[in-house]
Amino acid sequence: MLTDIEIARQAQLKPITEVAATINIHDKELFNYGHYKAKLDAPNIFRRLKDQPDGRLILVTATNPTPAGEGKTTTTIGLGDALTRLGKKTMITLREPSLGPVFGIKGGAAGGGYSQVVPMEDINLHFTGDIHAITTANNLCAAVIDNHIHQGNALGIDPRQITWKRCLDMNDRCLRNVVVGLGGKANGLPREDHFQISVASEIMAIFCLATSLTDLAERISRIVIGYTFTGEPVTTRDLEVDNAMTVLLKDAFNPNLVQTLGHTPALMHGGPFANIAHGCNSVVATKLAQKLADYTITEAGFGADLGAEKFVDIKCRQAGLKPDAAVLVTTIRSLKYNGGNQLSELDTPDVDALKKGFGNLDKHIENLHMFGLPTVVCLNHRPTDDDREIAAIMDHCHSLGVPCQISNVFAEGGSGGEDLAKALLQILDSTPSQYAPLYELNDSLENKIVTIAKSVYGAGRVKFTAAAKKDLSRIAELGYGNLPVCMAKTQYSLSDDPKALGRPIDFELTVSNATLSAGAGFVVCLTGNIMTMPGLPKKPAAARIYLDKDGEICGLS
Repeated sequence: MLTDIEIARQAQLKPITEVAATINIHDKELFNYGHYKAKLDAPNIFRRLKDQPDGRLILVTATNPTPAGEGKTTTTIGLGDALTRLGKKTMITLREPSLGPVFGIKGGAAGGGYSQVVPMEDINLHFTGDIHAITTANNLCAAVIDNHIHQGNALGIDPRQITWKRCLDMNDRCLRNVVVGLGGKANGLPREDHFQISVASEIMAIFCLATSLTDLAERISRIVIGYTFTGEPVTTRDLEVDNAMTVLLKDAFNPNLVQTLGHTPALMHGGPFANIAHGCNSVVATKLAQKLADYTITEAGFGADLGAEKFVDIKCRQAGLKPDAAVLVTTIRSLKYNGGNQLSELDTPDVDALKKGFGNLDKHIENLHMFGLPTVVCLNHRPTDDDREIAAIMDHCHSLGVPCQISNVFAEGGSGGEDLAKALLQILDSTPSQYAPLYELNDSLENKIVTIAKSVYGAGRVKFTAAAKKDLSRIAELGYGNLPVCMAKTQYSLSDDPKALGRPIDFELTVSNATLSAGAGFVVCLTGNIMTMPGLPKKPAAARIYLDKDGEICGLS
């Protein structure tokens, strides 16, 4: 069996100019990065197509995953190729891979098998430098904060109340909590500091939610970096660093155009995690794709409890997007895992364990219907799937009145997703979307959190720690109580306990603290033991990535 990277290398890629021509992009609107990737001149394209109606928007999400993931990105890509094969003018919009997961667990995040975006090595390793630009803008702000204090602290910033963190696009557990400024007076004031992974930073969230360069600059200027000794918020505008941060992001803010193995145009732009951030690609890329294509397939990270909820309550609400339908990806492995099977048992047929996992599937379907989205279940096929297990899932979905189709896009590319694409087209034509956010913005922050916890997760009650209560009270007192909330929670469970699989009910969700992301326009609420700087596993993917004797990259998968 060929590896992902071997499949990608055998592909006959089209020059990116040819891919762009299929979606009516002019040469002068392309900024080429070699032969097979480019940035698009978004402002000029939007101006040219301002009267063009928006195409349909389809969200791809998933049930709670096993640690290996369930193929949501692969399905998104394969579904896009399937619609292209059916003669539909289609684009996909995806997040850019972070180097943390690439060298940590995943080893690559550009799809898999015969449903990939290419050139996969470039996409997985640095790409066009967007995340590096985000990291630099973030750390410029951090450097200016410490320099301002060192140079006399005219703003009266309290070093104990600095909320801005440095960032790095790598999993590094030793940098979660650090002390900076050691080594004498010339090296800055010693203080406690913190790192987070770049894709969990507020700059990444702003980058993905801004609708224009003007909006980007305004959002960056609103960032609250900490508080004065008298408790007043301090912004990047106060520090006079906001304009320079925007300049660093100017070129990165243009979406990246690549192609799938089936030559469907794909925009990959931005990459916030969904368990600790809002988990969606950039608004600019999504809106641009809707102007350029009749069908835009996008994804939101992890399940309908995480990425999909933030997609409807944060991204769509802020950007005025109106999704038309959802595709819910699941696997037999995922459902058996949620039914109680151990990881080592997942490839052994077990209909009873599978049926025990149906509660997890049901809850994600209910969530998507709660958001008003017509839904198709996609059973992402694996070679170890047993016919009896497949029949059980199909029968169960039929009993719920929800269409379900097997997808084999990993092994067959777009041709393996045509039945799924036809089911999607049918539901788009027969069932109008009733999309609506879950809560009202004028609800209190506490009520928003409780609404998500009880309605989306199935919690019986919410516990706010003393620190969380203090954080939420302060945020509301400063005038930010009308913002949506971005829940940081484990992806492995509907609850805040990664070991509580299936469909836990009547559990207690604990909110440990809350932080203001004024520029992004939401409040981040941490639950359970979630961390904003991941660590590497015992044997990271980096251990298998190398250059061969011909200088070719090996081990990315």
